[in-house]
Amino acid sequence: MCAKRRRFAVAILVTTAFVPAAQAQVPQRPGQGRSFAQWDKIQISVTAKLAPNLYILQGSPDLDTNHPDAAGGRVAVLFGPDGILMVDSQDEELHEKVLKTIRTFSSAPIRILVNSHIHSDHTGGDPFFAKQGALIFSREELRDEMLHPPRRGNATPAPAPDPAGVPVVTYPLGTTGAPAVTIHLDGEVVDFIPVPASHTGGDTVIRFQHANAIYIGDFYRNFGYPFADQANGGSIRGMITAIDMIANTAGPDTTLITGHGTLVKKADLLPYRAMVVDILAKTKELVAQGKSLDDILAANLTAPYDATTKGDTPESKSRFITEVYDEVKDK
Repeated sequence: MCAKRRRFAVAILVTTAFVPAAQAQVPQRPGQGRSFAQWDKIQISVTAKLAPNLYILQGSPDLDTNHPDAAGGRVAVLFGPDGILMVDSQDEELHEKVLKTIRTFSSAPIRILVNSHIHSDHTGGDPFFAKQGALIFSREELRDEMLHPPRRGNATPAPAPDPAGVPVVTYPLGTTGAPAVTIHLDGEVVDFIPVPASHTGGDTVIRFQHANAIYIGDFYRNFGYPFADQANGGSIRGMITAIDMIANTAGPDTTLITGHGTLVKKADLLPYRAMVVDILAKTKELVAQGKSLDDILAANLTAPYDATTKGDTPESKSRFITEVYDEVKDK
């Protein structure tokens, strides 16, 4: 069979689901109401080549107030004669720039898009790439989160998703560390490995076996303090479980592709894990003493880590401590 027509293989049964158009409201235009970044100035560049056919794309630094290290989330692109597999799709405002950059190194059709988690800096381009022909894969939980998003801070409903961008192939959590889906494409073996609730309730890490690389998303970050999106099922304690899973999955030389910050090895996760464990223990002790959230915020528990945490801001610290407090107080 001609290489260009070679089919990819899926190693287990997955659930295919289509979203009826009747469920959808008119989607917002790109950039509508989203002024936290200078979208017109942001460029998408290839920032790492982890294998001859596995490239990493990122946005420009210092133009996105949410992610000053690099605009939006990282995108991984596997390419070759069988077609293109993408991990995540960037913010909606940047999808055409992502495609333009991809076309500088591959003219192959975009076959598969897998989402590491629900956040818009990783899924915003999904409708666009689905219309380019991509089949979108995700956790069952991510699809549910997309179809039933939590209300906004002012209690108003979140807008309905563009039905084109809702994942059509889903898979369950399953056994921790075990691939839910395996794709054979472009000479690579790609595993979609579900992660117990950590950054969100629907996280997946994506392992490229031959390239010895794993896209781990946002449960680990070395720019700012940890963020567990509890409204979407995230868990601070789950981050410890996720790190331990990666410790068992990755080798010492495996490249870990983070959603933000720098690329790392698994040894780099250990200080992060120790910090999360320490803050959890200290917060638990203060809660047991009857301390309020304001008391715990005033205790400045992150002080020993501030000097070595890039992107440290008061907002990042208070969000992290508040999430820890909420989790400790409720359990």
